[in-house]
Amino acid sequence: MKKLYNKISGEELKKKIQESTEKRITLSFYQYANIETPKKFRDDLYLMLDKVGVLGRIYVAKEGINGQLSVPEVNFETFKTDLYSIDFLKGIRLNIAIEDDGKSFFKLKIKVREKIVADGLNDEAFDVTKRGKHLKAEAFNELTDNPETIVVDMRNHYESEVGYFENAIRPDVETFREALPLVEEMLADKKDKPIVMYCTGGIRCEKASAYYLHKGFKDVYMVDGGIIDYAREVNEKGLKNKYIGKNFVFDDRMGERISEDVVAKCHQCGTTCDTHINCANDACHILFIQCPTCAEKYDACCSQKCSDFIKLPTEEQQFLKGTIEFNGTKFGKGRYKAHHQDDALEKS
Repeated sequence: MKKLYNKISGEELKKKIQESTEKRITLSFYQYANIETPKKFRDDLYLMLDKVGVLGRIYVAKEGINGQLSVPEVNFETFKTDLYSIDFLKGIRLNIAIEDDGKSFFKLKIKVREKIVADGLNDEAFDVTKRGKHLKAEAFNELTDNPETIVVDMRNHYESEVGYFENAIRPDVETFREALPLVEEMLADKKDKPIVMYCTGGIRCEKASAYYLHKGFKDVYMVDGGIIDYAREVNEKGLKNKYIGKNFVFDDRMGERISEDVVAKCHQCGTTCDTHINCANDACHILFIQCPTCAEKYDACCSQKCSDFIKLPTEEQQFLKGTIEFNGTKFGKGRYKAHHQDDALEKS
């Protein structure tokens, strides 16, 4: 069977979407389920979504599906009907983006993975269906008014850096896999207290809550639908918003504003800013926070070194690529915070 994927270059597709006036809806969804033949399911799903113009990124595994998508508004009802025609996805909640200009994705990628979220857990060691209790926004607000309640951010440090729930514990980790044992250790003497976890759309907390119940925690909760659904419910019902700042999202938008607070700083000059970008030097590509002034000064790069590099002729860049160490090869996501700028690239 021929491979199903978009053969047009990424740059062309991105330009097409950026110039398009078509209204699109950005959303995410997930479902743990038993998918016996992930590759066949992947191919059937690609054909189904491609025909209605869906863009985005989906991971399929034997344990279920995890997707972030952009759907043409005109085809949204058809998309829902098609998606809900799949037995284990019938009526599944679709987390609609809070801020959306329709430019979140520019191609459709569906990949088969070992897991829909890399967690490093042995699922056979505990019952993943015995999960924590889901909390809607109002119930979350009430429970977190109790000073005994512990709120835990199950996301990575570069996500929580730009936004978080009031008084939340925010582990300094780069991956969900790292967060699981660290949080367990941090809360080892608090197993009888109410613990509320949250993440972007809820998927990480589904697995984490089951894991912590297995580890002896007694009173475990999670924010239903994650930050995305909490923000939507708060807006619709006029509830108090306990989330401060931006919600980091894994698409071209990089974030959606939940409150007007800006809680992060530019990684280069330290001014108040919460705009994530990837370094314009593709040989570096590190994720970091940059203010408009530094973006202009360093050509949207993380350092003078990278700024100098992208000004070299393309042929010279290709020749030097792999021989020079940039921030993206030295640090993990969001780890680079300049206290001084790198020396300019030495040209021989």
